Parts: sequence; structure tokens; C-alpha cells
Amino acid sequence: MKSLAGLGGLVYSTDAGRMCPGCRQPVAQCACKSAPVRPAGDGIARVARESKGRGGKTVTLVRGLALDDAALVQLGKQLKAACGSGGTVKDGVIEVQGDHADKVLEWLRKQGHAAKRSGG
Repeated sequence: MKSLAGLGGLVYSTDAGRMCPGCRQPVAQCACKSAPVRPAGDGIARVARESKGRGGKTVTLVRGLALDDAALVQLGKQLKAACGSGGTVKDGVIEVQGDHADKVLEWLRKQGHAAKRSGG
């Protein structure tokens, strides 16, 4: 029987979150720095509604904000509270569960962010 060590180590784990494809370490501890870099936003928040690939569930997405990860998490928390809904922040995109595009757009504008509706 062959050793599993020759296959490259860890196959799947939920403990560390996203993993770097190059060095197979958590992205925060990446040794090779080949982890995908999030493109910088242009400062205009684009609010969209999406349901593809989510089992028919609708989510409201906010993209394009030029904020660091900690500020995005804080803004996401405030948006979720304003909408009375759950959600998350992944790869620089704030996801709020449910169809709250109009409410999110209005809330962002009140907070002083340049925001516009994207998608259909």
C-alpha cells in the first residue's frame, strides 16, 4: 500500500478556512504569497441580487468597496443588522441573505458611500 504523504498532505479541512493552492497553508499564513489577491475596489459600491448556485435562495451582494478586510466585516455586520438578516463577507464581497437590495442601497448612501444598483 502506498503512503498518503506522496499525495501532497492535507486534502480537506474546515479548521483553517481558505487555503493557499501553492503552499497549502491558510491564506493568512501563506509562505509562498501566491494566494489570490483581491482586486482593489473603485470606491463605488455595486449592489446586486443573486440566486444562481444557491439552491434558489436569494442573496444581496455588495461589491467594489475600497475597504480593508476588518472594515468590510464591520460594515457587513451593520448591514445585516439594518436588514434584520444573516450573511457573511467572502473575498471582499458582502453577502446579505434575502432580497434587500433597495434597503442596502439606501443604507449605504445614508452612510456616505457612493452606491449604485447593478444587475437586473
